[in-house]
Amino acid sequence: MNQCFAYLMAAGLVLAAGPHAVISASPQGRSVAVGDVDIIDIIVGGARQPRYAHEGRWYVEARKGREYAIRLRNPYPVRVAVALSVDGLNTIDARETTAAEARKWVLGPYETVTISGWQTSQLEARRFEFTTEAGSYGQALGKTANLGVISAVFFKERVAIVSRDANEVRDRADAPRPAASARQNSAAVGDAKAQAEDEYAATGMGRRTGHEVTQVFLDLESTPAQTIDIRYEFRPQLVRLGILAAPTVDPLQRRERARGFEPGFSPVVP
Repeated sequence: MNQCFAYLMAAGLVLAAGPHAVISASPQGRSVAVGDVDIIDIIVGGARQPRYAHEGRWYVEARKGREYAIRLRNPYPVRVAVALSVDGLNTIDARETTAAEARKWVLGPYETVTISGWQTSQLEARRFEFTTEAGSYGQALGKTANLGVISAVFFKERVAIVSRDANEVRDRADAPRPAASARQNSAAVGDAKAQAEDEYAATGMGRRTGHEVTQVFLDLESTPAQTIDIRYEFRPQLVRLGILAAPTVDPLQRRERARGFEPGFSPVVP
């Protein structure tokens, strides 16, 4: 029996329904997307960030200094618990564990939730913020092995069904189950400036935000139903990896062609 503590957002949940994603593992162990991958989105300024497929991985552009959130969608008719890590750190308690051992976020059937930051108490979180490795939360904790990756692993709740024929109990993951009993507990939760081309993205701990959670105890299936990893980098790194096209005009050459005075008057900007 695979039992696990998981966390429910107490408010602000949004219902959504749609087709599910299919993820399979490549021989190198990376996550390869097949079909719809809308079970997870990276949100900046309320807008979903474009995803780019490259060599069996998904990438998004990190926007330096901007806050972001992670939107999770449950495509199943049963509850799921999602192990969610940023930079290899669990978003609930910042621990480095396996997905099976991690504390998880609970989503009801076909439900969508938005996780906006590191959970620091039962009532508060600190916003995710794109920053450099030197300014990251992982650097502050001395845990920098997995900077630049967001991982979500979905586990279905184990559901017991009584067979009408043999009157035997068997497990089936496609039927709803009454909610497990809930318990209230608190959720544990370089000064040198490099050139932009040499800076790598990571996630920092931003401003405080209200985010109330409740702890529940679930019986989960032992095998994940879905796994997806998203790599994020600043635009220069995405260009170097061949994911985004290089600028058509070299900024340095543009500046080299700059002149001083031009005839005329100052234009009025609309």
